[in-house]
Parts: sequence; C-alpha cells; structure tokens
Amino acid sequence: MLNRAEAWTLLCEWTPSERLRIHALAVEAVLRDLALKLGEDPEVFGLAGLLHDADYDRWPEEHPHRIVAWLRERGEEPIAHAISAHYTHWGVPYDSLLDRALLASDEITGFVMAVALVRPTRTEGLEPKSVKKKLKDKAFASGVDRSEVAEGFRLLSERIGGTEEEHLTRIIAVLHEQREVLGL
Repeated sequence: MLNRAEAWTLLCEWTPSERLRIHALAVEAVLRDLALKLGEDPEVFGLAGLLHDADYDRWPEEHPHRIVAWLRERGEEPIAHAISAHYTHWGVPYDSLLDRALLASDEITGFVMAVALVRPTRTEGLEPKSVKKKLKDKAFASGVDRSEVAEGFRLLSERIGGTEEEHLTRIIAVLHEQREVLGL
C-alpha cells in the first residue's frame, strides 16, 4: 500500500504551488477526521485528500488523469476512483463512501479556508452560518463551484445522514485544529 511519505514526496514533486499543497493538507485532514468518525480507514481517506489535485499544477489540462493513472499502476484503485470522481461534471459514479466524502470535502474545505483568511480571528469563532452566508455571495471565492458544494453535501448526507451545518462544523473544527500547519 502507498504510504503517506511516498504520497507527500509525489505531491511536492508534482505541485510547486504552496497554496495547492496547503489545500491538499487541509482536505487530507478533513477526510482523515471523517474516516475516524465513521470507522473507515483514515490512511486511505487521507491519501485521497492529499493527492486529489496532485497533477493539477503541472498538467491542468490532464487533471486528474495523471494522478489516477499513477495510483492505478500501484494498485490503489479505491483512491484512484475517488479522485477520478471528485468533480461531478466528469460523470464518474459515486460508488463508495470515499468517493462521496472527497467530493463533499474538496471545494468546501477550500471555501472555508478562504472565509477564515478574511477574518481577523481566522477559524476562531467561525460558525457554519457565516460560511453559508458567504456561499451566497457569488463574488466571494468565485472559483468555488457552489453546485459542487451542494452536490457534495447531498451525496454525503444521503450516505451517512447529517446536515450541512454538522458537516461544516466538523470541517471548521478540523481546520482550526490544524491552523498552524495551514497558515490560519
């Protein structure tokens, strides 16, 4: 099985952007936390989060095909499939909880970080209602696809239950816990 050290080395080789590396670390942390809460394998979930955009910096036009192929060559099919499905417009089915969890964590984790970065207290005291209010402002973090966020929430809650607020509360807590590493 692929280990985290190998995944981190690959991410650093393929991803020169510190901003994208920080995003990968944030999604990794959010997915590890979710896996632990649901009794899933935090290593598998974490690796999916860490590597989901690994090929984006160097080969944006081929994303996510390079990282998916690299993972499949190593027999990491569950991670490869989840990464191949982390954008709904690619038309890949959401077969596993990992598939849904990655979709439900990617865009929203980046968005929550953007919200935190414009606050003087960052993640301290950040509440889901503030994140949801910012989601309605299409000019704020305009690169975040709101339909992806909504579909991710829907697919995850369909599988595990819970509300958007609960999911956001968990993400905020994880990002707050990791604030030093993530520059928050």
